[in-house]
Amino acid sequence: MTNVNASSIVDLNTFKRSLIACTSFPSYLIYLAISVIVTIWVARTLHNRGRVFLVDALEGREPLADSVNDLLVVGFYLINVGYVTLALKSVENPVTLRQAIEMLSDKLGLVLLVLGLMHFFNLFVFSRIRKRGLRNQQPPYPPAFYMPPNPPGMQTESR
Repeated sequence: MTNVNASSIVDLNTFKRSLIACTSFPSYLIYLAISVIVTIWVARTLHNRGRVFLVDALEGREPLADSVNDLLVVGFYLINVGYVTLALKSVENPVTLRQAIEMLSDKLGLVLLVLGLMHFFNLFVFSRIRKRGLRNQQPPYPPAFYMPPNPPGMQTESR
């Protein structure tokens, strides 16, 4: 029988559960679940509330407003879900529950900041569309009379 040193044996048991796997995998699942749910909620809110604003900005053209609204929501989903998946990677390996919660709060905080920035970007786009629409509107009724720049009988001040 050969004498084998215990340190030379390679541990090939991949089914051992480590504490690192126990804290980081659930953290990732919680992060994904909360991020996707919040993204969906914000997108639906923007879609429902933004429709009225877009219809007004696009001078009552509802089909165009609905189309623009749908395209904005698709872009919103693509950017936010893309960011959520990119932010999933972490260099940290939480060992304790506290570290896992801190990592989760950092990631969720960044997702919420990105959602807030996207919301303000959408508001900026909506306001630009609305301003352009209001610039092209005609007054509700024509002026009652024309006033010349210097009516007769009015004296201008001379210095």
